[in-house]
Amino acid sequence: MLSRTAENLYWLARYVERAEYIARTIDATLRVTALPAAYIGKTNEWESALLTAGVSASFFETYEEANEQNVVEYLSFAPANPSSIRNCIEAARLNSRSVRTALTSEMWDTINGAWLELQEVWSKGTSSREELARFLRFVQEASLRFDGSAYRTMLRNDAYWFSRLGLHLERADNTARILDVKYHLLLPENERVGGPLDYFQWAAILRSVSALTAYHWVYRESLKPWLVADLLILRDEMPRSLASCYEAIVRNLDSIAGAYGRHGPVQRQARGMRMRLQNSRMDGIFQRGLHEFISEFIVENNRLGALITEQFLT
Repeated sequence: MLSRTAENLYWLARYVERAEYIARTIDATLRVTALPAAYIGKTNEWESALLTAGVSASFFETYEEANEQNVVEYLSFAPANPSSIRNCIEAARLNSRSVRTALTSEMWDTINGAWLELQEVWSKGTSSREELARFLRFVQEASLRFDGSAYRTMLRNDAYWFSRLGLHLERADNTARILDVKYHLLLPENERVGGPLDYFQWAAILRSVSALTAYHWVYRESLKPWLVADLLILRDEMPRSLASCYEAIVRNLDSIAGAYGRHGPVQRQARGMRMRLQNSRMDGIFQRGLHEFISEFIVENNRLGALITEQFLT
């Protein structure tokens, strides 16, 4: 496969996953801000949404206040934000046009249909919370259809492996950022761990990654920060966990290496991160510091992305 084709497939999957992640972040923030003030505390949930998305610095270059209207506009529709939902869907469609013959008809129809609906229905943004809720559902459903069509219709070859590689790398980054912002920034210093504020914020985070039901299935007890972190970091059976993402990353990299006969720094980096996750325990992570652990993970995950570009996409 040409490196340009592999790059387009890789970034197509990343942009679709990122659009869904931003939609889930907005939805989770709306859920928290709808709670009584006693459960929200003194934190600015909309500013935390910007931090989770990694666009806080660029946001405040344009806006003075992180309120619902400004943050929703910036994360959803702003042309100046490269990671806005609108820009992600447009970038995904541009990448999919470049590799049209490598996609199945179902995958193309999903991306093209989402782009057309974005132009025709959502060109002026949203004017109410009801419209915003419909828009967020549209984004999440488009991502789920794309992911499902890729899983069910693509031939298991290099096109599929590069697509899955992009998806799981992006998903790992997103899950890590959600966890980091929650544990390090959202909970006020004077709030008791396990209190009502803590409970509702952790519940919102689990909903943002569709893991609230899974949490209760696995642990069968009330929400506890260390168990939420365990689910989203170390549990292989949780599809959005860091461990699950890296199991898939290693598997797809091995498939690419087997097809091309090329093992290199990418495989070593991915296997090293996978082994660190397998050998970690939550008591050790919390003793060292969850924020420090996740910050290091995000740096290493970004390094893996750079190595993938260097080894396969240039």
